[in-house]
Amino acid sequence: MNSEDTSVIEVNDTDNNAVKIQNLTHCYAENHALDDINLDLPAGCMVGLIGPDGVGKSTLLALIAGARKIQTGEIQVLDGNMKSSRFRSTISPRIAYMPQGLGKNLYPTLSVFENVDFFGRLFGQSRKERKQRITDLLESTGLEAFADRPANKLSGGMKQKLGLCCALIHDPQLLILDEPTTGVDPLSRRQFWELIDRIRSREKDMSVLVATAYMEEANNFDFLVAIDDGKVIGTGAPEALKTQTNQDTLDEAFISLLPEEKRHDHKQLVVPPREKADGKIEAAITATDLTKRFGDFTAVDKVSLNIERGEIFGFLGSNGCGKTTTMKMLTGLQPVTSGEALLFGKKVDANNIETRKRVGYMSQAFSLYNELTVQQNLMLHARLFHLPPNKIKPRIKQLTERFNLGEYSDDYPSELPLGIRQRLSLAVAVVHDPDILILDEPTSGVDPVARDNFWELLIELSRDQGVTIFISTHFMDEAARCDRISLMHAGKVLASDTPAALRESRNADTLEEAFIAYLEEAVTKSSKSNKKNDNAVSSKNKQNADIKDINNDEQSDKALDKENTDSSPLVSSTIQKSDIKPPKAFSLLRLFGYAHRETLELWRDPIRLTFALLGSIILMFILGYGITLDVEDLSFAVLDHDQTPESQSYIENLSGSRYFIQRADIKDSDELDRRMRSGELSFTVEIPPNFGHQLKRSRAPEVAVRVDGSMPFRAETISSYLTANHLAYLSDLSLRTYGIVPTLVPADIESRYRYNQDFKSLEAMVPAVIPLLLVFIPAILMALGVVREKELGSITNLYVTPVTRLEFLIGKQLPYILVSMVSFFGLVMLAIFIFGVPLKGSFFALSLLALCYVTATTGIGLLISAFTNTQISALAGTAVIILMIAVNFCGLIDPVASLEGAGAIIGKLFPTTYFLEASRGAFNKALGLSDLSQYFLPMIAFIPVLTIVSVFSLRSQDR
Repeated sequence: MNSEDTSVIEVNDTDNNAVKIQNLTHCYAENHALDDINLDLPAGCMVGLIGPDGVGKSTLLALIAGARKIQTGEIQVLDGNMKSSRFRSTISPRIAYMPQGLGKNLYPTLSVFENVDFFGRLFGQSRKERKQRITDLLESTGLEAFADRPANKLSGGMKQKLGLCCALIHDPQLLILDEPTTGVDPLSRRQFWELIDRIRSREKDMSVLVATAYMEEANNFDFLVAIDDGKVIGTGAPEALKTQTNQDTLDEAFISLLPEEKRHDHKQLVVPPREKADGKIEAAITATDLTKRFGDFTAVDKVSLNIERGEIFGFLGSNGCGKTTTMKMLTGLQPVTSGEALLFGKKVDANNIETRKRVGYMSQAFSLYNELTVQQNLMLHARLFHLPPNKIKPRIKQLTERFNLGEYSDDYPSELPLGIRQRLSLAVAVVHDPDILILDEPTSGVDPVARDNFWELLIELSRDQGVTIFISTHFMDEAARCDRISLMHAGKVLASDTPAALRESRNADTLEEAFIAYLEEAVTKSSKSNKKNDNAVSSKNKQNADIKDINNDEQSDKALDKENTDSSPLVSSTIQKSDIKPPKAFSLLRLFGYAHRETLELWRDPIRLTFALLGSIILMFILGYGITLDVEDLSFAVLDHDQTPESQSYIENLSGSRYFIQRADIKDSDELDRRMRSGELSFTVEIPPNFGHQLKRSRAPEVAVRVDGSMPFRAETISSYLTANHLAYLSDLSLRTYGIVPTLVPADIESRYRYNQDFKSLEAMVPAVIPLLLVFIPAILMALGVVREKELGSITNLYVTPVTRLEFLIGKQLPYILVSMVSFFGLVMLAIFIFGVPLKGSFFALSLLALCYVTATTGIGLLISAFTNTQISALAGTAVIILMIAVNFCGLIDPVASLEGAGAIIGKLFPTTYFLEASRGAFNKALGLSDLSQYFLPMIAFIPVLTIVSVFSLRSQDR
């Protein structure tokens, strides 16, 4: 950037605080996420927020980053007020924010290079600058070899590094990281923090603000903020907090800082040794070469385990390493690809209820029913496991007392604190008194006191009741409490033994150091194996193999990172630090950055792309033939009481019409009623006795016709057909009898149609279906495109970058306008060559109108997306609104001019009305450019109105 720009704003950190917070309160409905926070966070150092999930850490970081709107209080970031939208826009190039969740701010189908390049565009960097910065960042993080790999093919550690590259592309002064290492293995965590240290060593004035769930990480930070229930309970350096509380570890210090009511019953957790029974030890769980593949990806690779009865067995590994899949195979919830799993010597069978009764399973997400109370959840699960009715209430009473759930019996799970919800989930898992308890990361996010209380229950189940406990975790202190543990990585078990034995085998002081040593050994072996394989394949084949083999990816990138730890430059010396200056109010580079990214995502999503391009064409086939106003092939039958040549002549006159199809004659009145009720006949004709005799005598005999009136429009048309046919019969009879045709009216009237002379519904409906499809499909795709960002969390990039809402919306809209125009041309070709409906008017004029129309219809999708937060609600809302208005009020069946009141107003305020008239005019009336020009003004007027309303309806910050 140009440092000589006159709009440069100097940032003076006079009080040496990066962030100052005063009286900050933030609520979600009635829940206080933050409660009257007053806090000063020092600049130029590493500041950590510690505390369990749900205490307000993420909310506080989002408010500091500008991603959430401040409700009450004030936040000063780099000496500016974050309530000011102008200041947020100005300071956004100096703040980088990585939200919680691996890769949450990344785009899965974009490659490593494309993700970083996109962020560079958002910050207004030229192509040359972006390329140089990206090269330096990827070299620094060891990702240069994986520049072309999609983000969804990266391991957890690689996603972290990619997210960090995206955050660092614009040289931030304040780096905000929300639990960046949660769920990854210890080696990746260590490498991540080494990378942060190298960044800080080069960027002396950078402030780093981190929320973490790992106290061993927090121990290395410069300054800590302990938070509980939305309140700050302690601040200071790690050693200062331990000194202040007279504790040896940060976990113990945090517990000491908790309010008295939370820690008064807490005591140091002691795990008594397991007493082994004399004689042969029974195996509770046995797994032999257990393997699970999903397509080409091997999630679990020949895992073998032998867990003894009454043992607490730990499964230690990062997210995605195969722990949950293994547990599901052991419970029968996931079929096995190969290998064998035994529970108490019997093969695991999901359909064997007796085996499943011996197993209790507690999933990561706590399998509770939020619509049911605590008591009802326990009752339901007791019945699901077929507990005898006379034992259900005593068992629930016993669990309620043992797990201290009495005061919460009538509460719903969603209203419970996380620790209480955890205890309820455990009570549900053991309601049927299982012999094996399988727990999938049950303590993630809970505070140390609740975690210790939970472990007291597990120890009691194991030691006193002999329950075998198989627990997965990525907390080292929990793993150390297990009798034995398995270290798992990339679907493989690296080692299984007691925690002490694993430490001794690697001469490590801690279990984490031992795990890292095992990981490094596995990475080294994998790296050597990969190098041998690389010599046998071409570079192109190697790249394809890399994309398919995620296990090798995960290991090879760590080896590469280790090799580059100290040698790679972090930032090129040729790139100068940019001065802070306000970004432009409108930037085509940012707008087309979003357009380019959306185009890439759409192109790489075969389902969305197929729906966008072929959805309209497929629906055209259905609607073009299905929606018709023609009333033909009407079935009828006759009850002829006369059976004379005259009655037969009358019947032949009906059956000879192209509109009618005669069915078998009716024998009596009961049959007539029955066949009419069944829907077989559209109408019946009953000819009375003496019909022929009276006709010869010119006495005007009556014929009874019964018409199915369940569809009034159809019945009215049938009645018109019958009347015309009857009059034609009488005229023909008069001509044959008297030689003259009687004059029924003073003048002859002959109908001539100016357009659609053959009076075919197809020629009327096909041009009308085109506008219907060009509002239905584009509006849905556009709404889903925006709401998808909300669901995935990438909408945060709008909140914390210089991108304006206008740039975001138009950038998202452009690819869908292009796709919709391709659909338009396809629909026109389909109408002409498949349906045989000629385009008689100006194709050029109709195409220009179509461009205006799809811009307006995608604008409708933008508007709806501003008010919806899930793709399901966006899809349903858009479909219902579009179809209801387009079908009923836009002239598809009834002309808009015939509507009155609100219906007429709705029709005139919807773009389909105008394009439908233009489409019918171009196809049927041969209207040219001058004739169609009357539709341009209203169509163009919709575009800025919808855009402006969408911009102001879309939030610029989360709440």
